[in-house]
Amino acid sequence: MPSAARELAIAELRERISALEGGVAKRRECLPFGTPAIDAVLPAGGLAHGALHEIAGGGSGTVDGAAAALFAAGIAARTKGPVVWCMTRPDLFFPALAQVGLHPQRVVFVEGDKEEDVLASMEEALSYGGLGAVVGELVRLPMVASRRLQLAAERTGTMGIVVRRWRRQTEANDFGQPTASTTRWRVSVLPSEELPVPGVGRARWLVELMRVKAGECAEFCVGACDEQGRIDISSGSADRSDTSRRSVHT
Repeated sequence: MPSAARELAIAELRERISALEGGVAKRRECLPFGTPAIDAVLPAGGLAHGALHEIAGGGSGTVDGAAAALFAAGIAARTKGPVVWCMTRPDLFFPALAQVGLHPQRVVFVEGDKEEDVLASMEEALSYGGLGAVVGELVRLPMVASRRLQLAAERTGTMGIVVRRWRRQTEANDFGQPTASTTRWRVSVLPSEELPVPGVGRARWLVELMRVKAGECAEFCVGACDEQGRIDISSGSADRSDTSRRSVHT
């Protein structure tokens, strides 16, 4: 087959695939991290709007769980529009959210008694549209439920973020089960950056991209989200010397 005809056939096939996947012919916008090393491994150069993203702590402990929540909050802070945060446990620390750029005035907090309520609230908020992001805290994310959230996000172009929170290690094992999320991240706490004078340095995280559609896995040592929700590659990321000190997830 001549090269021009082959390229035309490939282009037509791509259009058909896009139509089957929900009309992605209208290219989705994305939210870059602003860190070239991270944006380079994401197919669109950032986190896709109109998609579901999944974030968990590196272990079942509260420290890594808090880091995962702040990573999600930093992402939501950089979106435009109100943010809906769905949960079953009202234990978010508002000053910490504000410290990573997500001011409580922007957030509508929705509390439910059961995880089914969180899933229903997330789906309704994603279907509503006009929001910057919809965040939900869940222990388990069944494939069917994740697919419903993904489809709702696709219809309105709103970013969906699921923060997986666990009380015990047996619940954390569920993180290995397949879901319809476009990306899956794991965040672990590392020793903070040293300062030239005694004091508390900027928090550091090991951020692992565990899964990404049409992309490859990667991991980065980063400085925690600043007051604008942005992370940066820390000086320790080049040799990965601190990765042995991260939380262990099995």
